[in-house]
Amino acid sequence: MPIVRVALRSAPTLWRCEPSWSWTCRPLADHLLWCVLDGRGVLEYADRRHDLHPGVCAVFRPGDTPRATHDPHRRLLVFGMHFSAVPTAAPDPRCGEVMDRELLGMLARTSDAAYQRKDELGMHQAELCLQQLITLVWDAVRNPGRSGGDAAIDEIARLLRQDPGRVWSVAEMAQRALLSRAQFTRRFVARLGMSPAQYLIQARIDRAHQLLTESGMTVTETAAALGYTDVPYFSRQYRQRTGRSPSQDR
Repeated sequence: MPIVRVALRSAPTLWRCEPSWSWTCRPLADHLLWCVLDGRGVLEYADRRHDLHPGVCAVFRPGDTPRATHDPHRRLLVFGMHFSAVPTAAPDPRCGEVMDRELLGMLARTSDAAYQRKDELGMHQAELCLQQLITLVWDAVRNPGRSGGDAAIDEIARLLRQDPGRVWSVAEMAQRALLSRAQFTRRFVARLGMSPAQYLIQARIDRAHQLLTESGMTVTETAAALGYTDVPYFSRQYRQRTGRSPSQDR
């Protein structure tokens, strides 16, 4: 994705499409972010067709002529805004499915609320949300097909980084991901490039470095806080991964 400068051309808007709603757009004069938060429908543009459901998002560029319809019994809830961008912020294809629905909804609501304040800080926050949303769409277009299993592995990796001093077992991680131990390990390695055990060690060493350089904790206190009962063993792992001893970094 290119680094783009954006400026809002319309207010961020959340709307529930009317039962009889359909969309036939004239050639766009500017860029348009268009995100589905709820409902079902169909989007067409440039001889392409996309089924619409929560998480499907698009960034259109000037000159595009999208069309859409929806199921009146499952009406679309859409978030969008018009904006200018230099260079173009539209990916090709225009549509992708953002798997993190929670983040998508949070950014949409934050952008809307910030813009409604009508102050300089609110406008800046709304533009930052726009940039993040554009990035999510580009990532969805470039890396399609992220599965629920991938999301579960990402969440477990986040928990390991968040609390590396806790006693974690691969069996517990696999249970959280609703996978067998072998499936979980295979998918974890494919996604993150190392085994769960090695990832946990790296998370502990990263946190140890932070504690040693910023907290004033001793080497023994740091080792204990991160689940090591053998300080020399901790020191060897630390040196293997950083090239320095813990005492050098403290």
